[in-house]
Amino acid sequence: VQLQASGGGLVQPGGSLRLSCATSGFTLDLHGIGWFRQAPGKEREGVSCISGVDNSTYYADSVKGRFLISRDNAKTTVYLEMNNLKPEDTAVYYCATDLNWAVCTHYGGTVYFNNGATYWGEGTLVTVSS
Repeated sequence: VQLQASGGGLVQPGGSLRLSCATSGFTLDLHGIGWFRQAPGKEREGVSCISGVDNSTYYADSVKGRFLISRDNAKTTVYLEMNNLKPEDTAVYYCATDLNWAVCTHYGGTVYFNNGATYWGEGTLVTVSS
């Protein structure tokens, strides 16, 4: 199982970026993929995820309405479209999956991200600054 995140870079506040997570070694359409990020001096946090069963999508409150997650099973790639970026979005972004457990769950209006997912790609740095 391999994942590789790419697409990070330097962008001005209000700008957009699209991250890609290229996957291999497993059947993408059967498993969920999550995007996580870690800002300097902060703990890693979940950002968004897409389920493998029904393509349901979930977002952290901090990015809801600005980020969009999608998947292209033919290309075995998951994307994170990030719009209206803010300086507080600056972080290293990672994609992750777990073949036995959900990468995120949704209960009672709250999204819970699996920070202990088994497989992680190398991160890609997103810097939002003027």
